[in-house]
Amino acid sequence: MDNQALPTDAVESLSLNASSSSSSMSQMSLEQRFSIIRSIGEECIQEDELRNLLANKPQPICYDGFEPSGRMHIAQGVMKAINVNKLISGGCKVKIWIADWFAQLNNKMGGDLKKIQVVGQYLIEIWKAVGMNLESGQVEFLWSSEEINSRAHEYWPLVMDIARRNKLPRILRCCQIMGRSEQEELTAAQIFYPCMQCADIFFLKADICQLGMDQRKVNVLAREYCEDIKRKNKPIILSHHMLPGLQEGQEKMSKSDPSSSIFMEDEEADVNLKIKKAFCPPKVAEKNPCLEYIKYIIFPWFNEFKVERNPDNGGEKTFKTFEELVADYESGALHPGDLKPALSKALNKILQPVRDHFKNDAKAKDLLKRVKGYRVTK
Repeated sequence: MDNQALPTDAVESLSLNASSSSSSMSQMSLEQRFSIIRSIGEECIQEDELRNLLANKPQPICYDGFEPSGRMHIAQGVMKAINVNKLISGGCKVKIWIADWFAQLNNKMGGDLKKIQVVGQYLIEIWKAVGMNLESGQVEFLWSSEEINSRAHEYWPLVMDIARRNKLPRILRCCQIMGRSEQEELTAAQIFYPCMQCADIFFLKADICQLGMDQRKVNVLAREYCEDIKRKNKPIILSHHMLPGLQEGQEKMSKSDPSSSIFMEDEEADVNLKIKKAFCPPKVAEKNPCLEYIKYIIFPWFNEFKVERNPDNGGEKTFKTFEELVADYESGALHPGDLKPALSKALNKILQPVRDHFKNDAKAKDLLKRVKGYRVTK
């Protein structure tokens, strides 16, 4: 096989002639669509490319993905639902890549593919229950093991070409995407993982990569690969914010540390206790996990934040903007003792439909029981 030859279907340039958009989306201006989609990302590479894409393609393909690796925390559950619904409202088709093979490569669930797939089914049940817009027909769940096997002739030459064009240190710098560091003792499978994740973007014909900031390095690798193969249209990177853990100094939530995050089927009492114990220093907004929850979950969900206080503590107040809330918090007008119960109440309101679904739906109930019985492996 010629070194330059690649399966054309896998790396074709981003087509700009998608199917027509829905009537509600067609009434929106380009700037409105751009504003909705751009609001998802803490960083966008590049904004001018995103505008151009939206101007020329009525229904861009947006790729999101996850490793089924244990119970789902609120960032993965609620924030993903919020982001996917925004993308749909902005006219995108969302392909959610259930990276079961990748979880196996990364030794999640002890590398047991059957367990990993059960976890994947459980996660889909949560998104259904929490309100991800799955009825629109604009969200497609794709299992990596099935898709890769069915189109192996496209996938593996692409992976091999990406691997061939990159030196090992460049690939090692991408190991953050697996929750690993360059210094860790990695298996050969884990070194192969970034090449495969990079290939996924082209395999799924994605126009936009909508993943967390922790996945940024491999998305940049995909753009660099486009330069190598002289491909004009590069995938646009839309990296969303990563919610911190609830305890002091936890930059990221951890499935292996239950106290670091709220899980999607946590009982009301669990949520109340975790928020009560959460790091929330008075008058300090920066690196305050409780305020981050309010900014990235409560305001996008309710468009407000309601605090119930005794009249001598300032009485009830409904904050309409996060900036207004921060001003009160930093001045001391809003105390953690009043903020925390209000945050717990709002979170429990969001999570109640999920609890109900896992109590009343037999399939969901069985999935949760099985997942809770699995031992999470790093």
